[in-house]
Amino acid sequence: MNKKEFEKIIGYTFQNADYLDRALTHSSFNKEQNTHHKDNERLEFLGDAFFDAIVSVELFQRMGPATEGKLTKTRALIVCEKSLAQVARTLHVGQFINMGHGEESAGGRQKDSILADAMEAIIGAMFLDGGYEAAEKFVVRVFRDTIDKAVGGKLFSDYKSEVQELLQKKGSSVTITYEIDREEGPAHDKTFFVHLECNGQILGNGSGKSKKEAEQNAAREALERGELNVF
Repeated sequence: MNKKEFEKIIGYTFQNADYLDRALTHSSFNKEQNTHHKDNERLEFLGDAFFDAIVSVELFQRMGPATEGKLTKTRALIVCEKSLAQVARTLHVGQFINMGHGEESAGGRQKDSILADAMEAIIGAMFLDGGYEAAEKFVVRVFRDTIDKAVGGKLFSDYKSEVQELLQKKGSSVTITYEIDREEGPAHDKTFFVHLECNGQILGNGSGKSKKEAEQNAAREALERGELNVF
């Protein structure tokens, strides 16, 4: 991994290079190499919290009199796996991740879940290295287009939220669940198959490389099929 090249891409130079190395190390690397090299899971936890806080402040300042509900819904469009993965691809994060050969051969460098986790870890690493201001500048800069689109109502939909809102607007009592039908493939390259169920009726099916992705696809199918009109 060429750290200097990546630092040029992200526009930030780490004082402690170990933070960056750790942020870009997937757990599969350690399992295959049998090393004590630290992976990015703890940094991901930290970055997730600060990413949420930074986006919340940005929306609070930009959206004026917006209600709490509107702010929450807009933030959910930004602080999600798909948004993180999209920005990670613009920064070419995948090609810099320390990753096991098995995960890499399974397409791990392009998986939304791995890219999103790495982005959160980078934010966490930046906070530890340069403080809140450094992390804030980075997030506001690289997510500027995403935030602009969300504020302007032009960002992709959170299909699960749309389904929930539509069903609750009907006024009747509804119970929404996402059930895993099956999992296919080896542990490092699973595909999840999920169905959306409401009051015992299946409304949509979806699949994906993560449970979250499969659930979103099931919700999208329900919306596209118009199955929600039965309630």
